[in-house]
Amino acid sequence: MTRRALILAGTGMLRRVARELAVDGWRVVLPSRRYAPIPVGDPQLRSVRWTAGNRHTSVGSGKATWVQAHWDEPAELARKAGHVLDGPADLLVAWLHAAYRGAVLEAVEPLLSDTAPVVEVSAVPEHGDVIEPPDPFYRDRATQQVLLGTTSDIAFGRPLGHEEIERGVLDGVRRALDGRPTSVHQLGERRPVSGP
Repeated sequence: MTRRALILAGTGMLRRVARELAVDGWRVVLPSRRYAPIPVGDPQLRSVRWTAGNRHTSVGSGKATWVQAHWDEPAELARKAGHVLDGPADLLVAWLHAAYRGAVLEAVEPLLSDTAPVVEVSAVPEHGDVIEPPDPFYRDRATQQVLLGTTSDIAFGRPLGHEEIERGVLDGVRRALDGRPTSVHQLGERRPVSGP
């Protein structure tokens, strides 16, 4: 049985997440403006090829396919992603700018299976001392929210690193695939407010 995942994120932002799913046998679709390849030197890669303007990377028994799409054209993005998915997505991972979040998530909802969990990635909200994450977009779907701080909680004073982000999102994906109920997990810390 083919498992399908739709990853909505900036070019290359969640490349490791896509790779891990493909290695595990998933068909992964990555709509974004520019192509960001999974490194070809990876020993688990079998091939990279072009088909109808999309790039396919075979990894283990899975496949990751990049689809050229733009956040400000959500209907077209959903049409292209749906064509490549070739069936309902069993997982959605979304790291979208707030300006596009609603329109894009609404457009791709018909591409999801009835039971597909969601992993949403966003910045820690800046509302004074209280951290209130945005409500999950899909109220009837189990959603793992991953909130990103600005500084690392591993190395004091250093910005939150890309590797930390990918590791945190992979943890969210594992929780989603384990069938966990909706929850919020924060990575890193908010930068302290300086001065009066």
